[in-house]
Amino acid sequence: MSAMTFLSNLITGISLGSIYAIIALGYTMVYGIAKMLNFAHGDVIMVGAYICFYAISSFNLPPVVGVLLAVLVCTILGVVIERLAYKPLRSAPSLAVLITAIGVSYFLQNAALLLFSSAPKVFPSIMGDKSLQLFGGQLTISAVTIVTVVSCIVIMVALTLFTGKTKMGKAMRACSEDKGAAQLMGISVNFTISVTFAIGSALAAIAGVLLCSAYPSLMPTTGALPGIKAFTAAVFGGIGSIPGALLGGVLLGVIETFAKAYISTQLSDAIVFAVLIIVLLVKPTGLLGKQIREKV
Repeated sequence: MSAMTFLSNLITGISLGSIYAIIALGYTMVYGIAKMLNFAHGDVIMVGAYICFYAISSFNLPPVVGVLLAVLVCTILGVVIERLAYKPLRSAPSLAVLITAIGVSYFLQNAALLLFSSAPKVFPSIMGDKSLQLFGGQLTISAVTIVTVVSCIVIMVALTLFTGKTKMGKAMRACSEDKGAAQLMGISVNFTISVTFAIGSALAAIAGVLLCSAYPSLMPTTGALPGIKAFTAAVFGGIGSIPGALLGGVLLGVIETFAKAYISTQLSDAIVFAVLIIVLLVKPTGLLGKQIREKV
């Protein structure tokens, strides 16, 4: 095993992990504030990728416009899903919300099948074939990889500042701690949850474009497995924690890439989930999760 091969796999793993981290942020924010698992999140990724695909390939719009359009559509979609599917279930048992989320996921997948057909589409390269050559050409890093990692870092820093410094961010943290007390303090819980869904869905659109730029096949089920893996990353890092989503996503991407490279491409997914089981057996709250005491 050469050092360059190892380094190349490590960079690929960090890039894939950065995509998982961006998706995991959507899960972790919604869970942290609304205390629900939005399993339709993976399919919002697919919708964002399709919007960007048609904007670039059918309407010949610049890639930046395609990405912004995908973000706009997914933001609206996230708010609509929350208002129609989840808001009426605010005081319902968590199982009812979970079943609804799975139903929304299948609805989006089947709607995509009807609208876009099941035939895989080749996603256009939004960065071209530009790359960075290091060590005299022995190591090649694609532009997509660099943009993915930089996007993940920028998003993480922006979200940390947003939740820590802005009025809306503080409202989100208040709702996360205690919705009843937040409402008594004059915070609109419904509006705060809608904003959370909007941000999570906008991030899903960015993740969808980055995912399909790195792995150019696009079909109605594209978001399903990355969505499950990103949820795994969120649990792995500690669901409800923004730094946990980053750590869990990057670790998961690296483990998956090394498992594919050095163990087996068929077993890589099984290895990823096996690592999650081991982590949760040792530390049930995830790597950066906090132990929550239930009030009796």
